[in-house]
This record gives sequence, structure tokens and C-alpha cells, in this order.
Amino acid sequence: MQKVLVTGGAGYIGSHACKALRDAGFTPVTYDNLCTGWRDAVKFGPFEQGDLMDRARLDEVFATHKPVAVMHFAALSQVGEAMREPGKYWRGNVSASLSLIEATLAAGVKNFVFSSTCATYGDHDGVVLDENTAQAPLNAYGASKRAIEDMLKDFGASDGINSVIFRYFNVAGADPDAEVGEFHQPETHLIPLILDAIDGKRAELTIHGTDYPTEDGTCIRDYVHVMDLVDAHVLGLRHLLDGKVTGGKQEVFCLGTGNGFSVREVIDHSRYVTNRPVPMIEGPRRGGDAVKLVSGSEKAITVLGWNPARSTLPQMIGDAWRWHQNGGYER
Repeated sequence: MQKVLVTGGAGYIGSHACKALRDAGFTPVTYDNLCTGWRDAVKFGPFEQGDLMDRARLDEVFATHKPVAVMHFAALSQVGEAMREPGKYWRGNVSASLSLIEATLAAGVKNFVFSSTCATYGDHDGVVLDENTAQAPLNAYGASKRAIEDMLKDFGASDGINSVIFRYFNVAGADPDAEVGEFHQPETHLIPLILDAIDGKRAELTIHGTDYPTEDGTCIRDYVHVMDLVDAHVLGLRHLLDGKVTGGKQEVFCLGTGNGFSVREVIDHSRYVTNRPVPMIEGPRRGGDAVKLVSGSEKAITVLGWNPARSTLPQMIGDAWRWHQNGGYER
């Protein structure tokens, strides 16, 4: 079977991508330093521990496995931290990705799938984001991802690397079989924080900002089921391998439902799905948070044949709750 190098394959989205790749007939090779990933999440192919800044280790892994493509998820992704420590994000995301891209090209691999973000757009209130929306990131996380997109474009022009880039915002849910799921330490994502509060693993949920210019005063985001998301990545990989992107070109796809949900709406659905109360308090806004981010996916549906059928709040929360009750991973 053809091998695909998956950076960050021990993390939340990466581990689900590895399962989707295996089910699609590929062998996913996880490359992860386990800084935020989990060894127990690597279940669907070989594991190679290493850091993206370790060029010798990358060269060794490429030589051993000879992948036909790279799927790049490894990244720092906390908005609050990016506001406080921008240098950490420029080093950890941009410098590390440069090392990976150069190693990819040195190994003769020309197919690259990149996990970007709608945070590259900044705050576009009342607009459904698409591939042509102007990018104006509000923090170092979004800015670092935009820089990597630009880097891939430059290396496409100079060295012929072909790339598919996916921009999306809030990923939610878990593998319906509960083999892998979302588990961060510390946890920063809304749905697992809600489930922690419901389950008594934290005293309460804090709503960060209730004075936004929205109907209920809380931020609005577009949520995509993690299994729908990784399905799109597999479709993007096939798009590359089928020769649909050639000559060092870059193709960008936004992934979303086009429908946003406020923080309070997610809380209400969580209460309904679990049939439990959600302990919560109200807090101030966080720096760098946009009011509303909603992403459409017309291009992905048309060009790739993507179908985000699982991306409903009841489905995402239900799958996350099933995984949550497993208790997460151990180091």
C-alpha cells in the first residue's frame, strides 16, 4: 500500500486522518514529537517519533518509508497563547514547516496536503468565508498558517511541489467507534470543555465574552465533524495523486457548513444531547477572538465531491460524549 507521512498523527485531527487513510487503502506513517500528541492515539500505522526541526530525523523517516505524499497537521493552535507568545508560533509553526517542506522536496516527494485555518481571514462579520476572501489574521496563529500557505506557493514555483490546502475553523466530534477522539491537556476547545463541566471534571464552563454584537451576545463559529474533515483530506490527497494539481500549483478549499452556532447554542445542544445541566459562569472576552467566522464549502463539494453529512451539532456532541466517557489517553 502507498504510504503517507502524517505529521501530528498522534493529535486530535491527525489520529482521525490516520484512521481515514487506513480505511481508504493507504498506510499512514505518524511523525510526532508527542509534545501535545498521544502515543495511544497511534493505532492505524507505523509510528516515528521526532521533531519537525530535526532535519536528520526527517530525512531518515522519508528514506525508510518512501511516502507518496505528506499530510501536515502538526502545529501550535491556541489563540490566547498566540497573542501572548507570538514568537513561539513563528518558530513552532513557520520554521518547523519550512524544515518539513525542504525535507519533503529533498526526498523527491511533490504532493503536500496542508491543514490551514479560517483564522487566516480574521474578522469578517456577516460574510460566508470562501477561498477568495481577503486574509487578515488577528493573531500569530492565523498569521503563521497564512505564512505557510505562502511558503508552499513559493516552493511550488521554485521546486514544483503541488499542494492542497484546507481552511476550516472549529473541528468537533470524535470517531463514532470511539477508537480515537479529542483530548488536550490543557483543554481549550468548547465542546470538550462543556463535557468536562457536565461530567464534573471541572467546576464550570467559562463563557469568554457575552457582549458581542450577536443575538445572544456570544461568539459564532462554524463547526465541522472531525470525520467529515478528514474525509476531505483523503479526497484532497487523491486529487493530488490523480494529477489534478500539477506544475507546482496550489489549490485551496474552505471546509464548513455555512451555518454558524453561538457559544450559548452549543451549550444548549450539549444539555439536550447529554440530558445533563451545564455549570457555567460568564467571563470577559479573550484577545484575538473574532465575532463571527462561518466558512462555506461549495468548492470542496463541487470539485472534490465532499459531503459533510455528519456535521450537525447533535451528531458532533453525541460522538464527542461517547468518546469523552472513555476517559481519554494516557502517556
